[in-house]
Amino acid sequence: MSHPLDLTDPLAAKKQAFSIPEGTIYLDGNSLGVLPRHVPERIQAVVTREWGESLIRGWNDHGWMDLPARVGNRIARLVGAEPDSVIAADSTSLNVFKVLVAALALRPDRKVILSDSGNFPTDLYMAQGLRDLLDRGHELRVVDPAEVEAAIGEDIAVVMLTHVDYRTGRRYDMKAIAEKTHAVGAISFWDLAHSAGAFQVHLAADGADFAVGCGYKYLNGGPGAPAFLYAAPRHHGTLAAPLTGWMGHDAPFAFDLDYRPARGVDRMRVGTPPILGLSALDAALDVFDDVDMEQLRAKSVSLCELFLSEVEARCPQLELAGPRNPDERGSQISFRFEQGYALMQALIARGVIGDFRAPDIVRFGFTPLYLSHADVLRAVAILEEILRDRLWDREEYKRRQKVT
Repeated sequence: MSHPLDLTDPLAAKKQAFSIPEGTIYLDGNSLGVLPRHVPERIQAVVTREWGESLIRGWNDHGWMDLPARVGNRIARLVGAEPDSVIAADSTSLNVFKVLVAALALRPDRKVILSDSGNFPTDLYMAQGLRDLLDRGHELRVVDPAEVEAAIGEDIAVVMLTHVDYRTGRRYDMKAIAEKTHAVGAISFWDLAHSAGAFQVHLAADGADFAVGCGYKYLNGGPGAPAFLYAAPRHHGTLAAPLTGWMGHDAPFAFDLDYRPARGVDRMRVGTPPILGLSALDAALDVFDDVDMEQLRAKSVSLCELFLSEVEARCPQLELAGPRNPDERGSQISFRFEQGYALMQALIARGVIGDFRAPDIVRFGFTPLYLSHADVLRAVAILEEILRDRLWDREEYKRRQKVT
């Protein structure tokens, strides 16, 4: 099964840079990216040569201390951020907490964090925890995604949104939201977990104040890879770091007894950087070095449009759960199906790997670097067969595992 668009695909050769199990069509890069082939060699070198031979000298001899900033600057290109405004550190959840504290400190006279019901739960949980910890009358106001713009008023301190909805793939117009947010004097804060590496983001041009994201989805940094944090340079002089660990100190090895914040986004660092995880992420980012992000986006749209049209023509049992307009979505397509979990397990058993999100969404992520239009056609053919013959209706496919 082939497709003519693959013959003129400028990114076609990139698939060879990834280690994809034979017989697998991987439509879950929006949850965990595929292993780039050269990453194991890099990790082997870090473990055996840098750590094994250099020991503690590695911090100086191999630039370990600079990895958070170096990796951050590589991510900055993909998200349209200014140089030295992104740091690779911690997890997305911890970075959400740090950014919310810094953002609220910039608007001390306001108490409302505005978010939406489509936000990823960890962002909401961290906001709830911070609200309760501060115990100063702050409010987390959660509205329907369609009501966000109307809800941005002059009592809002921070507008905290996930750029691409993790369930439906719906994408916000970052520039329009940020402009309205700033017009009322609030802070614009974005979660890029389903954006970074999937298409070009324009943090600086669109006026974002802060952003966070993870390294293990479209950036292919491996399970639990370090996350990243962006702070616009205009805020660097006044960033309030809530977790004042020694790596956020202006001179960590002076061993002062009193905290003195580092310059710029470095003050959002906390503890010792995880060198193995950062090295894997650093190596994984190599695949983006020669990638035109506009070409990446064009292929993403092409793959998604083909999948959507084929599924709607051949699988009438499924209901589209996200936007039909490609300008309003990220790089994923989601459908509703009452037995969605069982359907996804049946697909995985046949080598088509997507995932399920409660209560009834089957989710398919499209990573242009290692997917082809032929992959899409094969995946839809398998999906059609499973639905037509009710192959999902087996007890082993209905037993829920811990991770869905």
